[in-house]
Amino acid sequence: MLPSMIKRQTPSRAMVYLSPLLALALTLVAGILLFLIMGVSPAAALHAFFIEPVSTFYGLTELGVKASPLILIGVALSLGFRAGVWNIGAEGQLIMGGLCGGAVALFFYEKTGFYIIPLILIAGVSGGMMWASIVAFLRTHFNANEILTSLMLSYVAGLFLNLMVHGPLKDPEGYNFPESRLFSESALLPTMFEGSRLHIGFLIALIVVVVGWVLISRTLLGYQIKVMGDAPAAGEHAGFSRSKIIWITLILSGGIAGLAGVIEVSGPIGQLLPTISPGYGFTAIIVAYVGRLHPVGVLFAALLLALTYLGGEEAQISLNLPVAVTGVFQGLLLFFLLASDVLIHYRVSFNNKQMVAS
Repeated sequence: MLPSMIKRQTPSRAMVYLSPLLALALTLVAGILLFLIMGVSPAAALHAFFIEPVSTFYGLTELGVKASPLILIGVALSLGFRAGVWNIGAEGQLIMGGLCGGAVALFFYEKTGFYIIPLILIAGVSGGMMWASIVAFLRTHFNANEILTSLMLSYVAGLFLNLMVHGPLKDPEGYNFPESRLFSESALLPTMFEGSRLHIGFLIALIVVVVGWVLISRTLLGYQIKVMGDAPAAGEHAGFSRSKIIWITLILSGGIAGLAGVIEVSGPIGQLLPTISPGYGFTAIIVAYVGRLHPVGVLFAALLLALTYLGGEEAQISLNLPVAVTGVFQGLLLFFLLASDVLIHYRVSFNNKQMVAS
């Protein structure tokens, strides 16, 4: 007797919010099995992944450094996903934001002034918006699938960054290494605590969480976003413009992703390199879903995923584990979350009669 999936009439609302915790628990169980197969003590590995990185004040500040871009991009993507606009190219928008902001920082290399950092941030936001507007234009004018166009543009952005740091933006005194000059002090984000790398970008990320929550729950635009995502036909009947929502959500998400990129290059990196992101734009997709597409949920999900980055580095140093284990943990978390979501909306049935009747 073959099993079938029967749609539930009333999915459990409580499980919608509890499923991330269930997915995390299942991820930990799968991780224990993985470590046993690799011949590593699960207790030592889990301690290295989830406890050791935040056992000191410096570790906690590093968590904030890693979480800042994930919070920003997670909030940005959640707005679009709620509207049914699938922007998978936040990585490219992050890269273009970092590149544009970095170019401004290098332009003002020999100058000082309070205005430099605001100009850098504006350039980063503009770069992300510009890159996302290409996706919006192709979607609204040619009905091109935004999943494919945004994803492919991410690789174009990465190659363009590589071209620039090998050419026009390369450090003339850098012995031909593919990197820019180190930014001047006036172009670096101020740190929040002495002896740490935690910068004001973390505060900006928290502000974006609050603004995102207000926008999605307290404004007409947020209502339009939710309606066009849940019931697009009803939204169009009510006079909401699908093209307008596509443009707004893509421009917003692109701008915030660009902000994340410029915060990275003006924060912990301090220069332009061929690679300025370990994949934050793609990891933020997991962050958005683990956070249930809610800005506050995204905040906690970003802290969790940031911890996997720190834990992966710690496990690589102390236990000689491959850095790819970080990606495995992140993938398992998304897999179990999606599986939980399926079971929230469907139940498994072995009743053939019920299957035929349905």
